[in-house]
Amino acid sequence: MNSTSESLLLRLRHAQDHAAWSTFVRLYTPLIFYWARKTGLQASDAADLVQEVLTIVFQKLPEFQYDRNRSFRGWMRTITLNKFRELGRKKKIQFTDATGSMIAKVPDSVAESTWDLNYQQALVTQAMQLLASEFRPQTWRALQEYMILQRPAKEVANEFDMSVWTIYAAKSRLMTRLREQIDELLD
Repeated sequence: MNSTSESLLLRLRHAQDHAAWSTFVRLYTPLIFYWARKTGLQASDAADLVQEVLTIVFQKLPEFQYDRNRSFRGWMRTITLNKFRELGRKKKIQFTDATGSMIAKVPDSVAESTWDLNYQQALVTQAMQLLASEFRPQTWRALQEYMILQRPAKEVANEFDMSVWTIYAAKSRLMTRLREQIDELLD
């Protein structure tokens, strides 16, 4: 999950592959928006920047050559920074040294690990949203209490009138489906 799906990138070379582009936009929009906000832009300006970055990616991907030794997300980060700088020049925004571009001052290794973490979080969040309908609402709420809020299984089981083993079985099923769903999102 720390790398971009090579098969998705290959599918994106064909502008008419709407499913691939939909997946790409769903996966990368939150990350590009995150970086845009890190530059200090307001939400509306950050959303505009995201659109501009996605437009450039759409134009450049047909000729993009994937290299496993280089970072696709690093390339995306560079596009985001360049569009941010261009926006600053167009709007004649004076960048102070303190906020000039916090994203530009972040070392590449830290930027990549932060980007990876956000990418992973976006994937998991999207997969969880897709999986919610596969569970009874009561079981889904119990799983959230147990797994996300990290309440003891026995306490959650009592509150939702379930056995502890039901909680464990639901967690096991969710983890299996989560892995499958993330694999589907990546490929």
